[in-house]
Amino acid sequence: GHGPVPLLGVDDVAALWTDSAAPDAQVDALTGAGVEVVTVERGAGVGVVQRDVDRLSHRGPCIQLDDPDDVGVGLEHGGDSLDDQLVIVDHGDPQGATCRGAHALTIAAVTDCVAELLPYYASVHRGAGYASRVSTARYEQARDTVGRFVGAAPDQCVIFTRNTTDSLNLLAGCVPGDTVVLDIEHHANLLAWRGGRRVVPAAATLDLTIKRLVAELCSRPAALLAVTGASNVTGELLPLRRLADIAHACGARILVDGAQLVPHRRVDLAATGIDYLAFSGHKTYAPFGAGVLVGRQDWLDAAAPYLAGGGAVRSVTATDTEWTTGPQRHEAGSPNVLGAAALAAACEALCDLDTEAHEQALSEQLRSGLRGIDGVHVLRIWPDTTDPVGIVTFTVDGYHPGQVAAYLSAEHGIGVRDGRFCAHPLLARLGADSAVRASVGLGTTSEHVERLVGAIAALVAAGPRWCYEQRGGHWDPTPETRPFTHADRGSAACA
Repeated sequence: GHGPVPLLGVDDVAALWTDSAAPDAQVDALTGAGVEVVTVERGAGVGVVQRDVDRLSHRGPCIQLDDPDDVGVGLEHGGDSLDDQLVIVDHGDPQGATCRGAHALTIAAVTDCVAELLPYYASVHRGAGYASRVSTARYEQARDTVGRFVGAAPDQCVIFTRNTTDSLNLLAGCVPGDTVVLDIEHHANLLAWRGGRRVVPAAATLDLTIKRLVAELCSRPAALLAVTGASNVTGELLPLRRLADIAHACGARILVDGAQLVPHRRVDLAATGIDYLAFSGHKTYAPFGAGVLVGRQDWLDAAAPYLAGGGAVRSVTATDTEWTTGPQRHEAGSPNVLGAAALAAACEALCDLDTEAHEQALSEQLRSGLRGIDGVHVLRIWPDTTDPVGIVTFTVDGYHPGQVAAYLSAEHGIGVRDGRFCAHPLLARLGADSAVRASVGLGTTSEHVERLVGAIAALVAAGPRWCYEQRGGHWDPTPETRPFTHADRGSAACA
């Protein structure tokens, strides 16, 4: 099989297998080594081994993975449901089903694409060899695929970057004037705009907030309105068609930070009038390290290249450089061919699926479940927004958000985010020093949501079963024995 994968979420669980055959050899080896095997679901191909069983009486519960769906990742089933069509690849994190906003686990179509391309992995645009020709073709095909996925207009180009932050910083060097932003934005969309950044405080309602944007755009010329498509804290959506019309009427263009929008809702740039869109692969069911900026080419061609180097030039002498135009102008150096192809494969997979109803049902289940628990407060920016994406941020009276996140991980095998989510001004507006964020997506099931809500209800009713303390800015069970805490393991392996 895949060999043992550390299950980092539960202290008393040592290893997990996901394999179609019963792991008899592994079980025999562990038994021979004196490790007691407490749960083996051979028919489902799941084995869980537990260490130091005597500690369970005073260290807390152990998750019993009687149902392979409890693993949350890596188990392939037959059938035609949404979850069946998108197999989530096992990378050893069974907790990610409720943390899709931070990173979405890779889907099988993406890993298949990467595996297919790896034997032909070569530099692009620079070789006549077969591998180079294949890689070049796949790289440019990925550009076309991403453009079609977001409905790019004929005058818009696709530039591959590292992530959304990289895309926004690239565009910031091309904007010929002031940029107007709201104070509810992710830091990437607050901090990137060098020079004339004008921050508009959000009002008590979305409608009043839009009126403030109109007033600011009309007060003096601005080149760009930069807004989030979906809040990374609350999941609330902005009316992008309306905002695009407002920006254009005021002589500005519009940029949408689509990091939290594109994985959950279809975006059509031509239909909505959006001039620029940025998003990341790692939130769109592809690996880390690839993102895109899609947008109108004239500003991009007129600006200095984002990076100076090979691939961005037409000719170079000792005293002069003629830069190229188009996407390559801002893609100097050897590009991330595999990342671009992987992101395109994810876009193709999402094109064929209607995920909105699936995620809306889970989102409503999560929000209503948490609101039904005394002492739990679900954060929201405005009362007049509807149909948010599946991002739910909340606080629990009497508990630090970091402790809540540690409790969910250690005692229930549930992964969430805690902190201020790179949106410090927004958290301050909402009256929270920090909070807990859960997020759903492909691979998340109603059972995952039910387990999360039940775990929070149990915390409020009876408190945690383990002890926790804050160390180095993080909350951990005490004593902490999970293997990721051994900082010297990596250095020892490399010595």
